[in-house]
Amino acid sequence: MRLFILFVFVVYGGAHVYTFLRARSALAFGPFAGVLLAVFMVLMVFALFLIRALEQHDYELPARALAYIAYFWMAVLFLFFCGSLLFDLAGLAIRTAGWVGRSDVTSYFISARLSFFVSLGLSLSICTYGYFEARNIRAERVVVETTKLPPGIDRLTIAQISDVHLGLIVRCDRLEEMLKVVKAAEPDLFLSTGDLVDAQINQMTGLAELLREIKTKYGNYAVTGNHEYFAGIDKALAFTREAGFTVLQNEARAVGPITIAGVDDRTAVQMNLEKPVSEKGLLSKLPQDRFTLFLKHQPSINRATPGLFDLQLSGHTHKGQIFPFTVLTRILFPLNAGDYDLGGGSLLHVSRGTGTWGPPIRFLAPPEVTIIELVRKTAV
Repeated sequence: MRLFILFVFVVYGGAHVYTFLRARSALAFGPFAGVLLAVFMVLMVFALFLIRALEQHDYELPARALAYIAYFWMAVLFLFFCGSLLFDLAGLAIRTAGWVGRSDVTSYFISARLSFFVSLGLSLSICTYGYFEARNIRAERVVVETTKLPPGIDRLTIAQISDVHLGLIVRCDRLEEMLKVVKAAEPDLFLSTGDLVDAQINQMTGLAELLREIKTKYGNYAVTGNHEYFAGIDKALAFTREAGFTVLQNEARAVGPITIAGVDDRTAVQMNLEKPVSEKGLLSKLPQDRFTLFLKHQPSINRATPGLFDLQLSGHTHKGQIFPFTVLTRILFPLNAGDYDLGGGSLLHVSRGTGTWGPPIRFLAPPEVTIIELVRKTAV
């Protein structure tokens, strides 16, 4: 929590200061307009804490309204900051070239006013597009051939949702669109790989009922993500179970023709709620002649585990959700989104996520419901 507070005031607050200075340079506004803009920006910084306080005290409507305003502003600010920074870097490159070549390059400079409006226009355009992109749920199909399906079962269909973030912003209308894609696939298994809920989950009327409508042959299973712990793990687990999921917490189960293993998110250890679990110890006890599906929220790989499972399903990264934030998530999680061969017969699929955290916007990271087809492969 301390790290989050530090990030909000230093990084997010610093981006506001930078944006304020850019706006003043471009628009040359007076003291009154400057005070109004400064007050708005301070409110937007503190809004991240105020939203949670309002929601905890059951002020649902003002909490939701402030969430929409604050998170849309967060996206606008982030994209404006990135665009303006590019203009600053271009200006620095021009100045450097002029200094090196001892030539007058002032004619190549872009005015502060033009760069401001170009950055703002691009930011607003991307946010408008990204709002509709975030609601355009699509099926991401993954086909895995395996010799481990038992006789009589040639195909097994699995639907995975991840990072739905049900809460103040992601509500019934968006969940219904996600579940339409799930239902269309007619899955044998339905899985949630963490962050089913967001940090605010006091008012969840009707959401569990929608999820319980998904009936499958072999059941619905889930693991925890980091946001389950931010929301309060007991409340989050209660909701997930009410929604019809069996939660796998550092355990494995035989489920129809396959074995499913699931581990709690590492946030549990970081918050001193659990002791570290040995993934190798859990997986090495499982029968290797059965297909093993491993559910783990964050796409980090323990070097000792490839070869002990057949397919790991993860999420968490959102593929950055709003480009160019993808660059940072790729640095933190090199296995950022998509399919990866881990060696030893183990595969990994990292979902881009089905919902959104914070801004209800996606750009160059479309949402997905993952449909995995396990297909019988004849042994050679």
